[in-house]
Amino acid sequence: MKASAPALPELSPPLPEWREDALLGGRLRYFQPRSGPRSGIEPVLLAASVPARGEARLLEAGTGAGAGLLCLGARLEHVRLVGIEREGALAALASYNLAVNGLSPRSTVIAGDLLAGEGRRQLEALAPFDHVCANPPWHAAGASPSPDPLRRAARQQPHAGALALWIDALARLLRPRGSLTLILAASLMAEALAALAAAGCGAPRLFPLWPHAGRPARLLLLQARKSVRGPASLLSGLVLHEPDGAFTAAAEAILRGGAATPLGLAPAPPQPASPATGATPSGNRTRRNVPFATSK
Repeated sequence: MKASAPALPELSPPLPEWREDALLGGRLRYFQPRSGPRSGIEPVLLAASVPARGEARLLEAGTGAGAGLLCLGARLEHVRLVGIEREGALAALASYNLAVNGLSPRSTVIAGDLLAGEGRRQLEALAPFDHVCANPPWHAAGASPSPDPLRRAARQQPHAGALALWIDALARLLRPRGSLTLILAASLMAEALAALAAAGCGAPRLFPLWPHAGRPARLLLLQARKSVRGPASLLSGLVLHEPDGAFTAAAEAILRGGAATPLGLAPAPPQPASPATGATPSGNRTRRNVPFATSK
């Protein structure tokens, strides 16, 4: 029998209507506005692409009603989660969603602005983070705005150069070698790569999201690491839909099964060498550093 949810908290400003949905094939209960900014597949794919492990500390910017944080918490059982959301009503709803799904003890949602003010100060007090991620506003500042103010704030850049400001702000909160992961419109790839380089994040990895086999990608996942140098790499990506419009098996494994994308697979930690033999626990010997000999 489905458990009843606790009463919704008092939201300020109030949401006129909300609806209950589900994430990851019903594993997670998810409340979101009935109108305005509603979650699609983007936060689920983003959450599947963060390479966190253990008790890593993770920040999601623009967390909305918390879909991304919920999916991260479901996949990564010990990761500490922080979200920031400028719209107070959505931030309150994200906190409620985390509570309903038992994730409150290891999560925090800040109602505030990533770039400035009290929200930024709270993030700086919590930094550095091991991983940061975001689904930033995509649409150009000059595009026709949505009449819904919440939808407009979630999807449309307030001005030219806003994406670079987001990337710089996220990178400043990240520890060296930590990952910065974004889901973006493919048309923003060049702008995002330039902003990542300017923010000191290198070795970018691009993971295209193909709507159908043989069709151009409209979305992509992009990941780089702070204070790491290296060339860009283009991964094979993910085909989202079959010819009949149904999700492919690979997409279903992520969207319903909670699997990670290749970007979300954290590398295994190195095995320590034995001080006496230089051998790893598996029995393989490691190469020792030997000083150069000088001839007399």
